[in-house]
Amino acid sequence: MDIHRAPYHNTAKLCINSNPFNSSVLHFCILCMTKHCPIVLLCESSLPILQRRDDSGRLSVCSKLCYAIGGAPYQITGSALGFFLQIYLLDVAQLDPFYASIILFVGRAWDAVTDPTVGFLVSRSRWTRCGRMMPWILISTPFAVLTYFLIWYVPPVEQWKVLWYLIFYCLFQSLQTCFHVPYSALTMFISMDQKERDSATAYRMTVEVLGTVVGTAIQGQIVGGAIAPCLPGDLDVLDNSNTTLLGSDVNISHISLDETKRAYLIASAVICVMYVLFVYIILFTLITSNGMRMVMGYGPYVKLVMGFLFTSLAFMLLEGNFALFISYTMGFRNDFQNILLVIMLSGTLSIPFWQWFLTRFGKKTAVYIGITWAVPFMILIVCIESSLIVAYVVSVAAGVSVAAAFLLPWSMLPDVVDDFKVKNPDSSGHEAIFYSFYVFFTKFASGISLGISTLSLDFAGFVTRGCSQPDAVNLTLKVLVSAAPVVLIFLGLLIFKTYPIDEERRQGNRKLLQEMRDSNQDSDTELGSVV
Repeated sequence: MDIHRAPYHNTAKLCINSNPFNSSVLHFCILCMTKHCPIVLLCESSLPILQRRDDSGRLSVCSKLCYAIGGAPYQITGSALGFFLQIYLLDVAQLDPFYASIILFVGRAWDAVTDPTVGFLVSRSRWTRCGRMMPWILISTPFAVLTYFLIWYVPPVEQWKVLWYLIFYCLFQSLQTCFHVPYSALTMFISMDQKERDSATAYRMTVEVLGTVVGTAIQGQIVGGAIAPCLPGDLDVLDNSNTTLLGSDVNISHISLDETKRAYLIASAVICVMYVLFVYIILFTLITSNGMRMVMGYGPYVKLVMGFLFTSLAFMLLEGNFALFISYTMGFRNDFQNILLVIMLSGTLSIPFWQWFLTRFGKKTAVYIGITWAVPFMILIVCIESSLIVAYVVSVAAGVSVAAAFLLPWSMLPDVVDDFKVKNPDSSGHEAIFYSFYVFFTKFASGISLGISTLSLDFAGFVTRGCSQPDAVNLTLKVLVSAAPVVLIFLGLLIFKTYPIDEERRQGNRKLLQEMRDSNQDSDTELGSVV
């Protein structure tokens, strides 16, 4: 049972409304006549599915599109498996055709069995705060993504290959059903209007058809560039009277089987990312709470998060590639661990200084000075000849900026929350949303930095465990530790220019919040004396 505060009402009121999604579930609301009653609104068993409608009561195009996107993962993975799994099992995993046929048949048969089974289990599941369908979608997604990825992995043990693919193929089909059956049933919940449901279904079918195209394109284009080489056999040479090489019309490939295996893994990883992204959209866009929409649409919060997203990405690029830059480009292979330690020590010792600085000169000033402090040193280290002393100096400067980049976001987030409370005094309980989405975007930036770095080095021709690297790799490392971070820092600072909460506004919010708390205490005292 949830307890929320409600605004002031002159009279007590009892509202009993039937839940439109389940006639057996009632929505009880008890509103207290007093202004600051500690128990004002009692809500029991409501299904939090958001229906975004215009004034005429129709579903918006955004709602239909967000709902439709949820159908894409099923078709993307289905088309990839349908077109490529057989050739993968035969040519890449190198299974006997008999065993490959068993895997494909049993997997399809198992998929057919799981559909009515999951449908029955969903219908028997309990209603939760997230509804009856959403827990199935939410819980099955990470396991479905994992099993899909493992389908395209060739295990090193030869005798376990058949069992490996049979287990993970059947597991994926089961988990995919746990996602798709509840998702399909959501059609009945997004609107009570039959025309609106039909329209949403048309959107969904369109997206699912596009999903088959996307799945085929991603898998085909990535794998097509790394086709497994064919092996000459007895049929390659025909009778001498027809001296014809069947292989003469076949392009001899220099691509190894390991490269083909890697291509299949890359394609599956891309599809897994898209799977999670589309499920995220349906979970957090189509079926989000009003509070989340308010937070994500709040201007100061968006500007703060976007500004620190760019600056965090800059320092993560520097962090992820600095050891490689020191080892290969500067040639200090035996000193990089000490240089990294200097960065961490410098950052740790600088945090008290930045805490004093933001208190004395303001947080926006601390952002401008702290974040830009390392920029001249980033430029310096790539413009001069290799010098161990310069490397240590740059490490100290980078540590100072890293401390500022680490401290300031967590120091400024409470200011945004206070500003939100001042602007929305009747809304409460959104603090966790503010912090959780900042953490999400920070981790998102970390993933992007690692992906960009690794792919860039791969394209440049990085030599694994090489004593030296090609000039293209050294140039790429210079870009990753200097040019790219500098550009990202300045983009982040440009966004911070529009950040509206300065020291004057922050102090004003503090006074207003204190007045609101004092008013609440006075009202509670007055109510207690009346009682």
